[in-house]
Amino acid sequence: MPKKPRKTRKPKQTAIVRFLGRPAKPAVKLSASRRHATGEAARIAELKAALAEARKSHERLREAIDILPQGMVLLDAEGRYILWNKKYAEMYRRSSELFSPGVRLEDTIRVGVARGDYPEAIGREEEWIAERLKKLYQPGERHEQTLADGRVILVDERLTEDGGIIGLRVDITELKQREASFRLLFESNPVPMIVCALGDERILAVNDAATQHYGYSRSEFEKLTIRSLQAFDAGLPWTGDERAARTWKHVRADGTLIDLAIYSRQLVYGDRPAILLALMDTTERKRAEARLTFMAQHDGLTGLPNRNLLGQQMDDILLRTRRNAEQVAVLVLGLDHFKAVNDTLGHGIGDKLLRGVGKRLRSMLRDDDVLARLNSDEFAIVQSGVTRPEDAAFLARRLLDAIGDPYLLDGHSVVIGASIGIAVSPGDGDESEKLLKNADLALSRAKNDSRGTFSFFEAGMDARAQTRRKIEIELREAVHGDALRPYYQPLVDLASGRITGFEALVRWPHPERGMISPAEFIPVAEETGLINAVGGLMLRRACTDAAQWPDDVHVAVNLSPLQFRLGNLLALVTDTLKQSGLPAKRLELEITETLLLEKSSEVLATLHALRALGVRISMDDFGTGYSSLSYLRSFPFDKIKIDQSFVRDLAANPDAQAIVRSIISLGKGLGVTITAEGVETEAEVNCLRNEGCHEGQGFLFSRARPNAEIVGMLKTQGNWNSPAGAALVA
Repeated sequence: MPKKPRKTRKPKQTAIVRFLGRPAKPAVKLSASRRHATGEAARIAELKAALAEARKSHERLREAIDILPQGMVLLDAEGRYILWNKKYAEMYRRSSELFSPGVRLEDTIRVGVARGDYPEAIGREEEWIAERLKKLYQPGERHEQTLADGRVILVDERLTEDGGIIGLRVDITELKQREASFRLLFESNPVPMIVCALGDERILAVNDAATQHYGYSRSEFEKLTIRSLQAFDAGLPWTGDERAARTWKHVRADGTLIDLAIYSRQLVYGDRPAILLALMDTTERKRAEARLTFMAQHDGLTGLPNRNLLGQQMDDILLRTRRNAEQVAVLVLGLDHFKAVNDTLGHGIGDKLLRGVGKRLRSMLRDDDVLARLNSDEFAIVQSGVTRPEDAAFLARRLLDAIGDPYLLDGHSVVIGASIGIAVSPGDGDESEKLLKNADLALSRAKNDSRGTFSFFEAGMDARAQTRRKIEIELREAVHGDALRPYYQPLVDLASGRITGFEALVRWPHPERGMISPAEFIPVAEETGLINAVGGLMLRRACTDAAQWPDDVHVAVNLSPLQFRLGNLLALVTDTLKQSGLPAKRLELEITETLLLEKSSEVLATLHALRALGVRISMDDFGTGYSSLSYLRSFPFDKIKIDQSFVRDLAANPDAQAIVRSIISLGKGLGVTITAEGVETEAEVNCLRNEGCHEGQGFLFSRARPNAEIVGMLKTQGNWNSPAGAALVA
């Protein structure tokens, strides 16, 4: 009977080799009876070779898993450590000293829980451990683990074929921080924000600002898509450049429309691609822009178009009429004496008057006509469809009649007049600016002639305007170049014949035109504001010159009302007296009744302050105003100057004699000096002397002279008490 072959037992494989997936070489088992030296040596060598190979495989596996960026751990079927990489040990550095092959993961977890490595377990340690082990032995679902130092670890564990466990660990701390930052920014952001699914456009999340802005609850939002909010059938708001905002109209829950600028950005929300929308409500901004546009093109008081919009409208009208060979008339209407309404009744009444004028003008025009407000008291009317100048004249008469009817404003019956200047295209210009300029020149003519009427533009008006403009330019150069000079006209004591002082009169020696009359350039200086510079220059020069004259001779300087409005007159006079060395009592300042029309507290305060310095104040051109006598009660003047219109032909005019006699009597009663201007004849001097007038001034005594001639004139003191002496000086 043949011998039954011996049954061989399959050798056991080590756990490490099993995880490597490579079978170990079978160990040779020798019976005791056949053990001998050679066989024993072979067995030992073979075993050593197998161990060396296993050791090399283990090292290769160690090297392979140590370079992984995630933590990795291998456990056997009983949850004991077999292998782990460096990243795993770094993640659990507080427990790394416990890691050892054969040690159970449960034991390391218990030690960690006991010393507080897992904040989530505090207060429910055993329950937490049980939940953790359940996840270990029933793996497949990822879960997060928070460590004591705040790091968050994503745990992913899977079963191997032999019942072991391979576990991956990913440090997601930074990701969680970004998520927390996003949620904080998203939820607490005052800007409405919406997260939409990239695929089906469903709204995934909204912040509180969005619910408040749209009026939908969060649950209502979850039933909507982004297209549900759009007012019109349009594309998706995230199409195009993500960095640029796109404008959309959305509908609130109450049905109101809002304008939005939407910024979009792609992101991952809940493991799915999504779009974050930041919704900037531009509704109020657009309304504000519309209001600003309106304000930039309309007058704030009357609501009428302003000069900017008028120019655009005129350009459109002129373009249309050029094609149709039609004419356009431009009427510039200026209110007469509007400033008096503001001064007497206040700016509130003045504003209401302007609104009333605007409404009245509008009611007189056709729908095709254009009405605009140019400035304080000027309006412009553009009349299209004009076939002849008489059409514009007819409209002008109707407008003047309408404006002239009384206005009842806050219980006041206000009557205002107007003047109109007219320019007609294409003869007076075919551009808006030129037509407006020429109509304005015609308005100036109407106001200068008689007011309350209208005037058509004439070519000569532009020439005069150009001349005036040239004077303005050259006057500025003269002021800056210190070319203006004071000339002095003497003031003579009619009783003694002595010179008591001189009035400084500005003169402009032009290098080409010779001496330019003050009547030509002073109005330009006042209109352009140059009068302040001219007046200051004359004051300083006059005081400097007078400081060299005898101590009993004073100097008179004229002041313009505009110099008071600047607000620095008192400082100017004080500094000038100090720098020139002229005593204040030798300076006389002449003002006109025009200044006192304002009756402002600032003007009176300045006059009192000047008088307190010792400066004398004189009222010039007395008798030509409406309320000369009332002004004498407003301020205690030192001198009254009789206007030359009452002195001319005084000896042959009984009415003038009566007026002069009354003024002189009034002056004596008030204790002020009376000076007569414009004295040109011996008969006038005799009449004034007989009436008791104190001083005289005029060509009979002398014309205005430069300072170089004044010294010689003063040396002739004593010759004035005879007509012959006066003639010598003149």
